Amino acid sequence: TLGTQTNYRDGEAQTDPYSPEYIVSSGSVPELLTLATLTWGRGLPAGLAEVEMIERAREKRAWEATLPAMDSASQIAKRRKMMEEMERKEWAFREQEIEKLQKVRLEVFKKLLRRRVKNQNELDAKRLGDHWQNHQKAKEEKIKKIQHDSALVLRKLIAKRKNMTGKLERRDIIKEYTDFASQTYAPLSRIGYFPDNRSECYVVKNFYLNTFAGLCELEASLPDSVTLVKIEAPKPQCTTTKTGYVKRSARLEVELAQVHQ
Repeated sequence: TLGTQTNYRDGEAQTDPYSPEYIVSSGSVPELLTLATLTWGRGLPAGLAEVEMIERAREKRAWEATLPAMDSASQIAKRRKMMEEMERKEWAFREQEIEKLQKVRLEVFKKLLRRRVKNQNELDAKRLGDHWQNHQKAKEEKIKKIQHDSALVLRKLIAKRKNMTGKLERRDIIKEYTDFASQTYAPLSRIGYFPDNRSECYVVKNFYLNTFAGLCELEASLPDSVTLVKIEAPKPQCTTTKTGYVKRSARLEVELAQVHQ
């Protein structure tokens, strides 16, 4: 056998169902021809609405077969009355169909309206949240600035209060070195000194601590008394005397042993 391969799927090559040519014999009206208006994708495959339409067409053909002949005035009046009644029924049915269609459209419109309101509410909530966050950010920045200005003013007031008379004081080096909270031991960063700057120079860098080979060499240099643990079992204490009496210091232990036995 010879196999073929295509770049297209079977679904892409699918066409409408084939409708062959037909010939209607004289004097016959096939019911299938009444469905000629239904095509694939427009009524086919048939659903509930199409089935109801087919049933109504059958009822109408059956009703047309019961119409009286137009051979007398009474038959004509009867025929006219039946046709008027059928016309009223058809108008009532059309009104019902219009009401159904309007209800469906109304439901679709309500659904779209609810979706629109939901999207608008989400958008409003997002905008409100962004606006609130911006206000909170501005508030925090303002509070931070107020606290900074307050600390600055307090420091100025404290410094001004120390020298109420306005006299210049000499630097007391002995007092500064005896006070461990002075600028000598703990300078403030706001005056331009950062004690943590270049702190990496104080980090201990050792070959024996930072490398695996150094740790192995350090472990090999340790004496055996450090790496090998020796535990000696304690010697049992003698609780009796030479004459067979229990010592006073061991009476409590002997009594406890008897209780546990």
